[in-house]
Amino acid sequence: MAKKKQLTFEELLDKQYGAEGTPDRNEFEHKAQLYAISEMIRSGRKEAGMTQQQLAEKIGTKKSYISRIENGNCDVRISTLLRIFEDAFGKTLTIMAE
Repeated sequence: MAKKKQLTFEELLDKQYGAEGTPDRNEFEHKAQLYAISEMIRSGRKEAGMTQQQLAEKIGTKKSYISRIENGNCDVRISTLLRIFEDAFGKTLTIMAE
C-alpha cells in the first residue's frame, strides 16, 4: 500500500479554499482574522474578570454588540478595538500591516 503524501497547512488551504488572492481564499482569510480578533477580545475580557455587560458599559456600547464581536458576526471599528484593549483591558493595541 502506498503512503499518502502529507500536505502542509498551506497546501491544505490551497486545496480547500483555492490559491491566495482567489475570492474563496480571501473570504476564508477574512473570517480567520475576525475569529482571531474575537478570541483575543473574549480571552482579554475573561482575564480581566469582566462579563460582556461590564465590558459594554466600560466602553459605552451594548452587550449585544460585544456578543456579536466575540462571535465574529460583525466587523469591528478600530476605535472600538482601541477602547476595548486600551480603556477596558489596560493594554496597548498594536496594528501591523504586511
